[in-house]
Amino acid sequence: MTSVVLVAHHERAEVAGLALEVCGWLAARGHKAWLVPEDADALGLPDLGSDADPASADLAVSLGGDGTVLRAAQLVDGVPILSVNVGLLGYLTEVEPVAVTEALERWLAGDFVMEGRMMLAISVERAGAGAAERYRALNEAVIEKRESGHTVRLLVSIGGARFISYATDGLIVATPTGSTAYSLSARGPIVSPQIRAILLTPVSPHMLFDRPLVLDPEEPVTVEMLGHRPADLSVDGRRVAGLAEGDMVTCRADPEVARFVRFGTHRFHQILKTKFGLSDR
Repeated sequence: MTSVVLVAHHERAEVAGLALEVCGWLAARGHKAWLVPEDADALGLPDLGSDADPASADLAVSLGGDGTVLRAAQLVDGVPILSVNVGLLGYLTEVEPVAVTEALERWLAGDFVMEGRMMLAISVERAGAGAAERYRALNEAVIEKRESGHTVRLLVSIGGARFISYATDGLIVATPTGSTAYSLSARGPIVSPQIRAILLTPVSPHMLFDRPLVLDPEEPVTVEMLGHRPADLSVDGRRVAGLAEGDMVTCRADPEVARFVRFGTHRFHQILKTKFGLSDR
């Protein structure tokens, strides 16, 4: 028996019906399937909810857009993810809703390939000592000003050596997967997810040096809060911590990767072309 956990978008009308279809299809074939409890409640499907550890599943099915995929990656801790596009952009999603049962059948038959995506390991060290707080990101960690109309001062060290202090609205530390997310909006480079790298992209820097950097994944990036103005740390779009003077955030390549179920060749540049509506020239 195979166990499958579903992670679902809460606000798309078709997701509840799709979740019922997936769970029913799997159950009819002797497999176990359940929804994360908060998703089951939000979709009005409490009978499908379970407190079972998502990381204990054999497969995670993400029903939503890229945000749902990011949440699934946080929950399942290395479990393979089959991503179903019930969103808008869908850089990370693999199949459309009409093909979900066919995709499950192929996965059960072993007719797929696995794609690994680099993740970031993030630690927060407080100026007042105490144990470091730890997070993991598939897209990015963002340190951003809290007060409108002000910048924050952020001292960046790369590979243990001081680099520069930024006067800026924020800094984005991203993976190649995250290069098409917030970093792209801040004019960061687009990087193939097949490459392992750490991207450092300033957000509206108030200084002459405003260029993004592409760094070796073995060069950890440490950002230290300077001055009295507070900032927030967000991980994959979710605020996780407030930051004050002297606090330090370190981002390095995580030894674990996010694993995605793919069918056939997953050509990043072709997906990029489609999402941007680029025509042949």
